[in-house]
Amino acid sequence: MKQVFGLALASALAMAAGAAQAADKVTLQLKWVTQAQFAGYYVAKDKGFYEEEGLDVEIKPGGPDIAPAQVLAGGGADVILDWMPSALATREKGLPLVNIAQPFKSSGMMLTCLKESGVTGPEDFPGRTLGVWFFGNEYPFLSWMSKLGIPTDGSAGGVTVLKQGFNVDPLLQKQADCISTMTYNEYWQVIDAGITPEELVTFKYEDQGVATLEDGIYVLEDALKDEAFKDKMIRFVRASMKGWKWAEENPDDAAEIVLENDATGAQTEKHQKRMMGEVAKLTAGSDGSLDPADYERTVATLLGGGSDPVITKAPEGAWTHEITDAALK
Repeated sequence: MKQVFGLALASALAMAAGAAQAADKVTLQLKWVTQAQFAGYYVAKDKGFYEEEGLDVEIKPGGPDIAPAQVLAGGGADVILDWMPSALATREKGLPLVNIAQPFKSSGMMLTCLKESGVTGPEDFPGRTLGVWFFGNEYPFLSWMSKLGIPTDGSAGGVTVLKQGFNVDPLLQKQADCISTMTYNEYWQVIDAGITPEELVTFKYEDQGVATLEDGIYVLEDALKDEAFKDKMIRFVRASMKGWKWAEENPDDAAEIVLENDATGAQTEKHQKRMMGEVAKLTAGSDGSLDPADYERTVATLLGGGSDPVITKAPEGAWTHEITDAALK
């Protein structure tokens, strides 16, 4: 009997080892540092959703010196997160990124101004200094200014663009009348610095009709010719969306999971829980599949750049439902 038990145990261990070895590796490159903006992926990993799909997922944090598309092109990741303006501009320049899923339905981008600056509406922008993020994040802003007919070269009747670091210092130090903020992050850094909401005027890109899609899931076009890779992505998207929906329903717990994965120790519980609450508003309403109407609106915004559009022609093949159709059925 002992021998039979021993054989059964050995067989079970061998099967477990085989299952562990069979997990397919996937490397995900984030757009920014570990924070609740990416909670769905950390939840999927922590809760075993990737493991259930036979995946071993490595999540690589981003940062100010990391361009996800370059990491993907260099073979440092299988899949990346990027904003669609940056992804489409990258595609037009020759790196064929394809959107395979879109967990974020709404844009969290805003321009946040000090009320004392006198800015009450977009008509007050000319003559002002506006803080703008670059490294691909400037495209929505440039499209918006083009739609308003406001030059961004600092000329008379135009705005002076201040290259904003990934902080809110230019507003606090009054180097800029308005700065770029996300609803879930920098806006709250301004509040935490002691400025009240009543002392601020905010312009959400969603409300201004120039919202573009953020935090989509992208891969290289050629990779989708590989059936084994497509199968991995179907499982990855399915597990990731399961993670996102869990995070929406359990925001505080999701924030805690993010904090556990923050190797820098820079994030705080208060900030991450607040961020998760705001991010959940942006992922709400998405099952992961890209809404073609949202895509067309983004493209129209990017093409509407007058003499200096973000992209010069409507892209072809820049997105597919093939992965989400299979993942979500």
